[in-house]
Amino acid sequence: MCGITERVELMEPTKAAETGTGGPGVQQARPDAATNRAMTTFSPADEEKRRGVRRMKLTATGLLLFVALVYVLAEWASHAGAGAWAGYVAAAAEAGMVGALADWFAVTALFRHPLGIPIPHTAIIPNKKDQLGVSLGEFVGENFLSEAVVRQRLRAVGIGSRLGAWLAVPENADRVTAELATALRGALTVLRDSDVQAVVGEAITRRADAQEIAPGIGKMLEKVVADGGHKRVVDLVVTRAHDWLVLHGDDVMDAVQGGAPGWTPRFVDRKVGERVYRELLRFVTEMRDMPAHPARGALDRFLTDFASDLQSDTDTRARVERLKGEVLGRGEVQDLIASAWTAVRSMIVSAAEDERSELRLRVRASLLSLGARMATEPKVQGKVDSWVEGAAVHVVTTYRKEITSLITDTVASWDAEHTTRKIEAHIGRDLQFIRINGTVVGSLAGLLIHTVARGLGA
Repeated sequence: MCGITERVELMEPTKAAETGTGGPGVQQARPDAATNRAMTTFSPADEEKRRGVRRMKLTATGLLLFVALVYVLAEWASHAGAGAWAGYVAAAAEAGMVGALADWFAVTALFRHPLGIPIPHTAIIPNKKDQLGVSLGEFVGENFLSEAVVRQRLRAVGIGSRLGAWLAVPENADRVTAELATALRGALTVLRDSDVQAVVGEAITRRADAQEIAPGIGKMLEKVVADGGHKRVVDLVVTRAHDWLVLHGDDVMDAVQGGAPGWTPRFVDRKVGERVYRELLRFVTEMRDMPAHPARGALDRFLTDFASDLQSDTDTRARVERLKGEVLGRGEVQDLIASAWTAVRSMIVSAAEDERSELRLRVRASLLSLGARMATEPKVQGKVDSWVEGAAVHVVTTYRKEITSLITDTVASWDAEHTTRKIEAHIGRDLQFIRINGTVVGSLAGLLIHTVARGLGA
């Protein structure tokens, strides 16, 4: 009977499947083409399971027919005067038939109306498919996507130690480094230079405008003078000045003579030019060779006073701020700031592509070090586990409805008839054992009841 019903249903889809509803009062989302293909297509494994279900149905039905035959023969033997044993066999067979029929009805009612009769509370899966999807989504949300469950499972996995052991392997560190380099190159390729340049220029300009630089420059200059760091700059300047004067003596003398009044004799102008040049060369030479030269001391005092004014003098600080604004406002400076991104990007891309670059070597070394620490230090493992747990908990608590609605909407989009067939193919074989067990248990129960009844009657 079950096999005939199944063959009829396979050839004629039910009204629920044709109309896209899961039963009375249930509105089902219309499945898309991809979902229909996935649900209506049976894989070789599905077909094998369906064949197993058919075999088990035949076995269970055969057992039912067997106990029915035993019952008929036992009743005939009992009426023919075969003895008391025939009554025991008949009682066992009768109870076995009842158990088999009851379990056949229960199993069949899950997937379809028994014998095609629309008995209430039958064909549960096709009629209640959407409700089952909602219940399944709620079950998953409450039992799998709760904060306590997520934390417990992740803590049991020990992600920190496992990830650390994996990263500590050089081959894995190389792989991660290569993937990071690829991602970095991809990100830099996607970014438009004009956008990044505009952002960098605006960020630098805004930060420079928002922060007064004079006090910082003053503190830095004060520190440099106190440590004598400026003396090397002075040495360099006076040395280069001396060398330049030696090479360009005639130019200096010509410049002095050119600035003389027109009424002075030329030889006087030449003598004055030579004297100015010699004095200037002597001054620069002495300043170069004498660390304690008065001019050096005067320069130290000037720089010290200037550093103090940069920090405390209102007028000096205001002039520095005006100068800063003028410098930042110049187009050349803005172009320089914007063009810096091009150079930086080219440098980073080149470093990311070169396996032996300092960038990739340092990243690899950092990953190996991090992996070793994560694998051996409980404190680091705890931090990583805490981060992972926090991120996972945030995802499941924030998007729990979206995750469970994926289950609900997916089940709702399935075709009821084909969903029923697929579910039956996967669990139907085990359900047929219920029919077999019902036949056996019913027979034993009937035999026991008959025996007790006869014993009490005796």
